[in-house]
Amino acid sequence: MVRMGSCRCGQVRFRVTKAPVMAMACHCRGCQKMSSSAFSLTVLVPVDGFEVTQGEPVIGGLHGPNRQYFCPYCMSWLFTQGDDAHVGVRTPMLDDPSGLEPFIEFVTAEKLPWAQTSAEVSFDSVPVWPEWVSLMQRYEKRGEARR
Repeated sequence: MVRMGSCRCGQVRFRVTKAPVMAMACHCRGCQKMSSSAFSLTVLVPVDGFEVTQGEPVIGGLHGPNRQYFCPYCMSWLFTQGDDAHVGVRTPMLDDPSGLEPFIEFVTAEKLPWAQTSAEVSFDSVPVWPEWVSLMQRYEKRGEARR
């Protein structure tokens, strides 16, 4: 599985070479503001399956443990990295985002009342780590069943 992606202007390009371990939608107010939308869409990929192939993204948004990376020219929000294992790639930044609809949605306590996704699983807040492990296993099995 190889998927390419870029910012809106094309100055920053990246490649995903490993299958996502999760596809998700976050409804928190921070993601609403960062994406200028009702929620942000993300595919979580292993860090060794992601690389920037052109350009130099810059850190924007909050400058804490979760680092959001943007194109320095068009300011498109491209990806987030908060740990050494995964990169959260903004799904709409992929050249072909087909088949990556959100499996989970979270922080629905802050969800805009009219916002809808096709997510199969919902959480009022961010799931805790043990739940993530189980969810990633379910997501993988779901993908295997679709092949």
